[in-house]
Amino acid sequence: MLRLPSHNQRLHLLLRNLSSFASKTTIFKTSKHFIPSHLLPQTLSPEHFSTPSKRLLPSLSSKPIPKNRSFWLRTNGFSSLTSPSVSSPSPAYSQDLEDQPSDTSSLQILKHKLKQLGIDITECVTGRENHLMCPSITSNFAERMISAETLKRNAIMHKKSRDKIVIAFTYWRKGELVSCKYRDANKRTNGFCSLPSPSVSSPSPAYSQDLEDQPSDTRSLQILNHKLKQLGIDITECVAGRENRLKCPSCNGGESGELSLSLFISLDGYSASWLCFRAKCGWKGYTKAAADGKPSIENLGRVNKVKVTRQITVESLQLEPLCNQLTAYFAERMISSETLKRNAIMQKRSGDEIAIAFTYWRNGELVNCKYRDIVKRFWQEKDTEKILYGLDDIEDASDIIIVEGEMDKLAMEEAGFRNCVSVPDGAPPSVSKKEVPAEEQDTKYQYLWNCKEYFKKASRIILATDGDLPGQALAEELARRLGRERCWRVKWPKKNDVDHFKDANEVLMYLGPSVLKDVIDNAELYPIRGLFNFSSFFDEIDQYYHRTLGYEFGVSTGWRALDDLYNVVPGELTIVTGVPNSGKSEWIDALLCNLNEGVGWKFALCSMENKVRDHARKLLEKSIKKPFFGVGYGSNVERMSVEELEKGKKWLSDTFQLIRCENDSLPSIQWVLELARAAVLRHGVQGLVIDPYNELDHQRPVSQTETEYVSQMLTKIKRFAQHHSCHVWFVAHPRQLHHWIGAPPNLYDISGSAHFINKCDNGIVIHRNRDPDAGPVDLVQVCVRKVRNKVVGNIGDAFLSYDRVTGVYNDIDESQKK
Repeated sequence: MLRLPSHNQRLHLLLRNLSSFASKTTIFKTSKHFIPSHLLPQTLSPEHFSTPSKRLLPSLSSKPIPKNRSFWLRTNGFSSLTSPSVSSPSPAYSQDLEDQPSDTSSLQILKHKLKQLGIDITECVTGRENHLMCPSITSNFAERMISAETLKRNAIMHKKSRDKIVIAFTYWRKGELVSCKYRDANKRTNGFCSLPSPSVSSPSPAYSQDLEDQPSDTRSLQILNHKLKQLGIDITECVAGRENRLKCPSCNGGESGELSLSLFISLDGYSASWLCFRAKCGWKGYTKAAADGKPSIENLGRVNKVKVTRQITVESLQLEPLCNQLTAYFAERMISSETLKRNAIMQKRSGDEIAIAFTYWRNGELVNCKYRDIVKRFWQEKDTEKILYGLDDIEDASDIIIVEGEMDKLAMEEAGFRNCVSVPDGAPPSVSKKEVPAEEQDTKYQYLWNCKEYFKKASRIILATDGDLPGQALAEELARRLGRERCWRVKWPKKNDVDHFKDANEVLMYLGPSVLKDVIDNAELYPIRGLFNFSSFFDEIDQYYHRTLGYEFGVSTGWRALDDLYNVVPGELTIVTGVPNSGKSEWIDALLCNLNEGVGWKFALCSMENKVRDHARKLLEKSIKKPFFGVGYGSNVERMSVEELEKGKKWLSDTFQLIRCENDSLPSIQWVLELARAAVLRHGVQGLVIDPYNELDHQRPVSQTETEYVSQMLTKIKRFAQHHSCHVWFVAHPRQLHHWIGAPPNLYDISGSAHFINKCDNGIVIHRNRDPDAGPVDLVQVCVRKVRNKVVGNIGDAFLSYDRVTGVYNDIDESQKK
């Protein structure tokens, strides 16, 4: 609560008191001794508050403050503290204010001095009480990137509870205050508290209060240092305005303890951003010394590097030849001293420790250096260009081998391959799902773009990365950038019945250079999606030859007459047609019952012409071989019993899944196939019946013909059948036959398109005799008109007898056929 005197003389008196405060560096605090509190706020009317106990005040404690008692004021992250050693500051406002009218100049000077304390009086009125948000509360929100404008618009206030201040979040509805939620102003968590406890004292500042007396840049840097230290990042030896490499506190540098965290501090020491380059970690963040506004979303997590490439030499890095201890270490890994010498493997001392130095050269100049200690911790020189290790060895090479580590590069040379390079940064945990970024944004694989000129003449790139999942992910990322069409991959030999050797150096150590050479010589083409070679299917071809796949000759229909003509193969499409009332659906139901009885197959039924109860009756009659009812067609035969019905119901539930549209709309073929896929995955069905074609929704674009639509529809059905190894029976009616004389139709008579016969694997016509003079009316002719696979069938006719009472189809003798 702040009140500005209306009288000019009192204004000068207040100004003089504030000047006295500046010279003595005593903390200013509003209180009832300075500002009367009996006045109501002008910006909020009394009806905004439901009860007097919820009166929200933007002021601090109303108790008098002794002159020798300081109060720390949190403004933008800094704290103020009385210090006798600080001299009186010179006025920070313009001297031109003296030339303005007395009232105006005094008010502007007063405004400036209050602004230094975090009190904005822009909208305050002299001569009356003004309610403002306490500066310590405002700075608390500012540190969380919440601006003063947002606080004002959302009516964020505070409430005095004894000697403590709490933040008040006001809940409004149609301009009326409905509720209020409180939060401890000093509680630095994301949780809310109820009424604050009076016993909790205000915490002391998290950083030194002496920072107020330091220059702005130094002060910001020290506060930034404190904030980063809380995150585990020590910037004691870091330099502002450039990239600094540290050990990541999130992943601790992995097993190798490498310096994987890239930290950038702005030149003014006001902000810092960081990113861990270890693919398994990737921790990143952004912070400011003190928040005075909202950061740009674009800048969050971005490392704003001022990249200056260092020029390094062997002498400047203080590298030296390998000692006998390290030479022996390489010898244990089958790396000879000649290979070490040719690749300029050196060492670097740091106190009592010695690290292996892998020197990266390009055109005879030292570009980078990577270090490895005896416990396999890695780090690289700062501010150097990322290139491939052994780059000069692949200049003008047509065949290039890429490995995952420097040791593997040396192992390849022991096997006789010098045209080999290693990536400098290891492998990612998995393949990125995003598209390959542009060259300037592809920071993780920048070493490839820096060396792209060396790959222009390469026609064969062998990816010999590690055999684990990260190694395979690295191979895929390299192939995406180098072009899969010229990439090959190696298959590491087996270590035992379960595991394979991991990399080139492991193969060299355990199997020798000759085996490693064979691995490279037998590298296979890198797979390209949709492009295959028969060699990829040799195992399946062998299983087919030895008949170990199952159903190589198909599954018998259960009728001897059809064994040489039609057998059911998983993954195929059978089109069934016939004139109306010829028994197409009945024959398919009988076939399903035979397949279930013979091999235990399960089925999904999309039969739109049948009611569920009628379809269940037909299937039960065929399975139990007794009529469902004892009247009419079944009056002369024993009806199935209740026990048989119950057993049959369980059989129905275990064998069939129904695909039905529950509303009055027509189902589309895509809808049917999606449910059929669910039935395959959930219930393990091996067959799908779609009966009939004309009961489906066949809406199509105006520009698409029916022939094109049928072709597309049958392609979808075949892809479903092949992918899920599920046989599909599709019933389609023939077109209207104007001059039909009783003979069976053919597949070209199907209404819609000739694609029904062109695209199916098997085509069957079901025909029933209707003329008693031509033969028995229960004689059913099964005309097999198309069989794509000659192994499982042939074109021809078979005859079955139909039992009208039970719906069962039986084989008949030759004499009966005649």
